[in-house]
Amino acid sequence: MPREIHVPPEGPPQGWGPSREIYGLMGEENIFGMMEAFYRELEKSSIRYMFPPDMVEASKKSACFFVGLLGGPPRYHQRYGNPMMRARHLPFIIDEAARQVWLGCFERVLAEASEKFAFPPQHLEGFREFLHGFSAWMVNTRS
Repeated sequence: MPREIHVPPEGPPQGWGPSREIYGLMGEENIFGMMEAFYRELEKSSIRYMFPPDMVEASKKSACFFVGLLGGPPRYHQRYGNPMMRARHLPFIIDEAARQVWLGCFERVLAEASEKFAFPPQHLEGFREFLHGFSAWMVNTRS
């Protein structure tokens, strides 16, 4: 029996997303470094099974997405095509508990992102808001 796919009632994230100034203030190398640190957190988490064996390589793919999202060149589009993030996540059972684990891993990295990766502190709140909306849209299974 096929599983029932949950669609969050609030729909896809609304608004402008994170500031596109972030790329110019952080630089591509720091975005890649931050995403690698994030994937190292995911590697230790209860949702590790959702990710490919090579977490460093997986982090690079996500970094490409964030480079474009944060104002840099469209690396993800150039290398992988249209992101279609919700569709790409549908094969995985993502419930609210998994979302909270994912957010917790990101939060641990963001706690030191300004010092370690030159993440502009003035944009942290907006970036966190984006992550909350984005991750809510990835939830595809009711808890």
